[in-house]
Amino acid sequence: MRLGSENVFYEFALLLAAAGVLGFVAHWLKQPLIVAFIAVGILVGPAGLKWVSIGSEIDLLAKTGIALLLFTVGLKLDLNVIRTMGPVSLATGLGQVTFTSVIGYLLCLVMGFSHLASLYVAVALTFSSTIIIVKLLSDKREIDSLHGRIAIGFLIVQDLVVVLVMIALTAFGASTGVHWVQGISLVVVKGIGLLVAVGLLMRYVLPRLYHHAARSAELLTTLAIGWAVAMAAIGDWLGFSKEVGAFLAGVSLAGLPHREALGSRLVGLRDFLLLFFFVDLGAHLKLSLLGSQLMPSLALSLFVLVGNPLIVIIIMGRMGYRKRTGFLAGLTVAQISEFSLMLGALGKELGHISGEVLGLITLVGLITITLSTYLILYSHPLYDWLAPFLSWSEKKNPFREVELETTAEPSRGFDTIVFGLGRFGNHLSRELTERGQRVLGVDFDPDVVHRLRESGHSVVYGDAEDPEFASTLPLSHARWVVSSVPQVSVNLALLHALSRYGYTGSVAATAHHERDAATLRNAGVHLILLPFADAAKEAIDQLSGPERAEPHDQPQDRI
Repeated sequence: MRLGSENVFYEFALLLAAAGVLGFVAHWLKQPLIVAFIAVGILVGPAGLKWVSIGSEIDLLAKTGIALLLFTVGLKLDLNVIRTMGPVSLATGLGQVTFTSVIGYLLCLVMGFSHLASLYVAVALTFSSTIIIVKLLSDKREIDSLHGRIAIGFLIVQDLVVVLVMIALTAFGASTGVHWVQGISLVVVKGIGLLVAVGLLMRYVLPRLYHHAARSAELLTTLAIGWAVAMAAIGDWLGFSKEVGAFLAGVSLAGLPHREALGSRLVGLRDFLLLFFFVDLGAHLKLSLLGSQLMPSLALSLFVLVGNPLIVIIIMGRMGYRKRTGFLAGLTVAQISEFSLMLGALGKELGHISGEVLGLITLVGLITITLSTYLILYSHPLYDWLAPFLSWSEKKNPFREVELETTAEPSRGFDTIVFGLGRFGNHLSRELTERGQRVLGVDFDPDVVHRLRESGHSVVYGDAEDPEFASTLPLSHARWVVSSVPQVSVNLALLHALSRYGYTGSVAATAHHERDAATLRNAGVHLILLPFADAAKEAIDQLSGPERAEPHDQPQDRI
């Protein structure tokens, strides 16, 4: 048993080393890390050098990463956004699924596949990878953009359709249509029950629980991870996907004041765990089945890469969105997903399709996932090149997008952002506000945040030491970022994060000792605040100034 555990650890170390090396090479060559990690899975897995045989451990880490990814996406959405984006997400998601499945089915028939095989391949072509798309949009910081929100919406619609399709196909292979109807009805009932239960938790339990947990950063993070994974497991157990459950977990916390800080704290862990998803995806590609399916896979890959985005562009254009929004959202469906491979494996297990058809689906997945990654990463220059050819897709009056622009609440700019709202930071914030400054306060104590919000101050919950939190702040208009936190390490971390996210204003930091002040000056802080020394100088100025009171004018105990 001990030897086996050591072997697993050695294989795990080898896998991480290979991922690090290939990831470094990909970064040096300016290639997407996703492609590099899939290549790692192919290289070290069963289809390649067979260096790594561990499966269940990698699968567990991959599933945890998926849960955290969809959880962080759900954290960024609130019910108002879901209501706004719901109609276009539903129409686009169902429209794309219908178009791709019908045309894909006809293409497969033309290429000589049987009706049943054509049905499997066509359905497999309809689903896009939520995990890959969300990861790419997160890396580009486009999750909160209009096209990002719409894309997330129709990807969730696709995930729900996947559940229904797999139930239907399983029942089709096992028994009569009665079980198909019962299975769909049961899923609907379970879904309503799950939404009601989560709604009650959102109303009566979760806000109080997380408010108390927020006093400890470690407890808050642990509780959030536990909730995300638990909801993913519940969603899977009820017959939905893990993605839907984890996404719902995030949405249930989206109304909390801690969501930005919580989401930023999970980014590093999420990205690390997602490495195993992409490695696992590459390791499970059955390359031995690919040989005879090259030409059909190229034709179907071209259909997915062009046809899927095209139908999204058309639908969104008809619904009143601009061509740019439709194009950027459409690129997110230019690949098939890991669900497509699962669907193919299910069909082979049920005896509906052959290994060659599964190989075709696998090869289409490999081609489209790789190429669509580049399309999404370079979507903006690609749009600039293709924009003149897309004018036909946009109405003269893109009313839906114009309405969003005119009714959306304008983002408020702040002159100064103050980290730490203790005695010193609170006085700084209040004094700046009284002098006409627009001040945004940041503090990690939920009670302080709540109390100051109740008194009408603009305050958010966050941690100055969190390397990702700066990305959630309105830095573009701020002239000063002020830290009242005296720890040098915290201030250096904040300075690095501000630089990373393009902050060009000035930074003031607090120090209690001159040696700390020197360190901060060397790091690039523009203004050093020494509260004890400054207070002492001001007191001395008042004591020794010309307006000072004579000793006999005031009681001695007042000095």
